[in-house]
This record gives sequence, C-alpha cells and structure tokens, in this order.
Amino acid sequence: MTADEILSYCLAKKGAYIDFPFGDIPVCVRVRAGNKIPIFMQLYPLDHDFKVTVKCDPCVGIFYRSTYPDTVKRGYYCPPSQQPYWNTITLDGTVPDDELRYMFDHSYEQVIRRLPKYLQKLLGY
Repeated sequence: MTADEILSYCLAKKGAYIDFPFGDIPVCVRVRAGNKIPIFMQLYPLDHDFKVTVKCDPCVGIFYRSTYPDTVKRGYYCPPSQQPYWNTITLDGTVPDDELRYMFDHSYEQVIRRLPKYLQKLLGY
C-alpha cells in the first residue's frame, strides 16, 4: 500500500482525521469522539524508513510479531509498559495489503472500545 492508500483507508472510518501532534512526521490519524481524540495509526512516509504504528490487543500484537518477525516489531517509540499495545510495521511489501487493512481496522476498534459507551454509539458501535 502507498501512503495515500493507507491514509484514504484510515480516513474513511467514522470520526477519523489527520493530526500532526509531533511535527511533520509522523502523520497521525485520530478518532474525534467528544473531547477524546485518541490516535489509532501513525504513518512515517519516509523513503528510507516507510512504516506505520498501530494500536493492538497484546495477543494480536504477539501473533503478528511472530508471523512477520523481521517486519512487525513492538511500538518502537513506546515506553516498555505500552509496547505490547502497539506494533510498528515496516512497509516493505512483506505484509499483504489485506493484513494491513485488518491491522488498521483492529487498531481503530481498539481505540473505539476504550471510549465511553455513549461515544461508541455516536461512532456507530
């Protein structure tokens, strides 16, 4: 997937928008839900280091890290206590596009599930 395809896919989700809380890179996709605006995907569109970081359930994270050990790593920027909840995926073609889409969907769902019920309803969950 290209950077544009990734952003288009993620921005099609209800409440999703782009933000730059850390400067130009990473490009963060957040979910706007009331006063809560959690990040569910971070894109690093660099030629020499093209990758994304997504939120995940720890079991799902372990599965992908064991399935793609050279491509999927724990969230590299996270403190150790947060690392099991984030995966960083190098976008070198190793992970199929349908798996990437699943990871984006899973990340979005992980963020939505942590919101209060009334905000989940606003987002259609």
